[in-house]
Amino acid sequence: MLVHTVIFYLRVDLTEVQKEEFRTEGLDSLRPIKSVHALYVGTPAAIPPRPVVDASYTFAMTALFADVTAHNAYQVDPLHLAFVARFKSYWTKVQIYDTE
Repeated sequence: MLVHTVIFYLRVDLTEVQKEEFRTEGLDSLRPIKSVHALYVGTPAAIPPRPVVDASYTFAMTALFADVTAHNAYQVDPLHLAFVARFKSYWTKVQIYDTE
């Protein structure tokens, strides 16, 4: 199993409508990709602040893949490429963590 976590820091000038589009028309559009075993999307949880918790991001997405081959197929899937092309101007920073 490969766990692919992507942390998105969106531009501060985006409207709430644009943020919702990013989630529903962007991140959620990745769910049908065949190599994706499961996909989770969320925002920072409303937990008490702690020094080790980064709550400065806008959205986090975690996708599960069977293996590296499935992950690599996801990276070149037309739905993923369309997501990046449409929404890359929305973020100022993206941080990715891949684990096996």
